[in-house]
Amino acid sequence: MLRVLFLFLILIASIILGPMLAGHQGYVLIQTNNYNIETSITALVIAMVLLFVLLLAIGSILRRIFHTGSRTQSWFSGRKRQRANQQTKAALLKLAEGDYQQVEALLTRSAKHAEQPVVNYLLAAEAAQQRGDQIRTLQYLELAAQLAENNQLPVDITRVRLQLAQGQMHAARHGVDQLLNQVPRHPEVLRLAQQAYLATGAYGSLLEILPSMYKIDLYPEDQILALQQQAYIGLMDQAMADEGSEGLLRWWKDQSRKVRHEIPLQVALAEHLLTCDDHAAAQEIILEGLKRQYDQRLVLLMPRLDSDKPEQLLKMLRQQIKQHGKQPLLSSVLGQLLFKQGEWQAASEALQEALQQRPDAHDYAYLADTLDHLQQPELATQMRQAGFKLSLK
Repeated sequence: MLRVLFLFLILIASIILGPMLAGHQGYVLIQTNNYNIETSITALVIAMVLLFVLLLAIGSILRRIFHTGSRTQSWFSGRKRQRANQQTKAALLKLAEGDYQQVEALLTRSAKHAEQPVVNYLLAAEAAQQRGDQIRTLQYLELAAQLAENNQLPVDITRVRLQLAQGQMHAARHGVDQLLNQVPRHPEVLRLAQQAYLATGAYGSLLEILPSMYKIDLYPEDQILALQQQAYIGLMDQAMADEGSEGLLRWWKDQSRKVRHEIPLQVALAEHLLTCDDHAAAQEIILEGLKRQYDQRLVLLMPRLDSDKPEQLLKMLRQQIKQHGKQPLLSSVLGQLLFKQGEWQAASEALQEALQQRPDAHDYAYLADTLDHLQQPELATQMRQAGFKLSLK
């Protein structure tokens, strides 16, 4: 720009000085209806230069005026942003204190000039929900949705979280279903889906998202396995409630072999069958489980059985003792089953074997009753006293 102005000045100077040096300044006539203006070329050029300089000066003054206005406006807007940031920080401190009314007031007051107004409205919605004001909660969510435009994910996640907190479980489940279609491996979406599915009994849906939880390491492996077992037990509850033990067994047969070989699920199924008073089916599940793998949880269910075929249970226990040795639990359960069969001497020996390895008030009581049947009242009294002292400890 300076170069063009410099060249322009050189051109003007040449126009002015050229005629002067040559002695011929030229003649210019400007004629109107009422006026005639006569001047030399040199004077006209000088007038034009002065007019150009005057216009430049006026433009510079106007630019300074308008620039000053924009700087003033920027200063005021900067002050508003700074104040909004201070109010947002104060709101976060109030949030830590649990003063939700102040949190809501500070966040909404500073939302328009905050760096992230969407965040302000979302936090205000959570504060309003904590106060139990559902109307304001919905208003803040709507404002956040309007400002979020194409990035609705934080708004939708917050909406589902608030629905869960308000007990709107089916609405929350609908929300997480839509979110999972958009972001199937989002950690917070998976956590919210877990809560919604458990609350609404959607155990099949919970099983479907467990692989995604495992792939992103959302929880430790043992916690995911616990969720899986919880889901399957929930499905057992539903099958039992709908069709009793027959529906429960039909559901069990439809499961994969891997699922049917899970010991915790075998134990849960046997307990459900006992609740249905289907002791024969429960016994079959227990014996099949012990054939594949010894587990104390299955053994502990044996005394609860009202079995038509107790010899199968006794045979299994003796096989387990032969394989794993005379463990206290195996000897104790064997003694209890023998007691039910009226085999007093064998029951006494098994219970004494269990008590020699570890004292147990329950086994002392069984042994005392067994000794009564064997006509040994004094020894039975001693066993009851020992069991009573142990229970007191």
